[in-house]
Amino acid sequence: MSRIFITGSTDGLGLAAARTLMAEGHEVVLHARSPERTAALGSLAPSSLGVVTGDLNSADETRSVADQVNEIGRMDAVIHNAGVYLERGRGATPEGHARTIAVNTLAPYMLTVLVQRPDRLVYLSSGLHRSADTSLHDIDWVNRRWDAGQAYAESKLHVATLAAAVARLWPEVVSSAVDPGWVPTRMGGSNATDDLEMGHLTQTWLAVSSEHAARTSGKYWYHRQQTMPLGEVKQADFQDVMLRKLADLTGVEFP
Repeated sequence: MSRIFITGSTDGLGLAAARTLMAEGHEVVLHARSPERTAALGSLAPSSLGVVTGDLNSADETRSVADQVNEIGRMDAVIHNAGVYLERGRGATPEGHARTIAVNTLAPYMLTVLVQRPDRLVYLSSGLHRSADTSLHDIDWVNRRWDAGQAYAESKLHVATLAAAVARLWPEVVSSAVDPGWVPTRMGGSNATDDLEMGHLTQTWLAVSSEHAARTSGKYWYHRQQTMPLGEVKQADFQDVMLRKLADLTGVEFP
């Protein structure tokens, strides 16, 4: 039996992963954006190891989420599942820009550093990361004209790179990135064509399986099959530049 913390576990892939792991007998710490959002967990919450709350759009609340998890105790695995995609018209504001970067890039980085180091880390990326700008220039979109699709792609490049950097720098931790595909969640929409079940079962498999493949660090996965991310993801120099930028933006140093 393992202890697993899952960010963004009130709906979509995160909720599906939580249900699967709890059904298998694992202890799961759930995460909700606010106390009000915990209602979406229904009967799952009382059966969990705990529910932590905090909006990952806020650096202070992200720190609080880390503190709440650490108070519960050391996790065996953390699944960085939470993510947002703000379409033009909904996210074409400074607040929308900030939320995309904060939730998709800065929060996973901060939680990686601030939550007591587990045995396994799983990061939700996207195949769209392959279309991202790899310059790492103005990654928080302060000086560029906003492009919601490009910002999302870049955020998923960042998180895939974070997973690869952790695998390189923390050899005792199994760190993996997952492309769940375009799945019919609230974010993916009803027209999505990928397999929702395989989207979340890859996460849970990487978090707890004793199979050799699931315990192989530094890989990029799609439906339990290894695939190749964009080349920069695996480059140590690119990883180091990104980690430096994220440390500067958050004030949290990668150890």
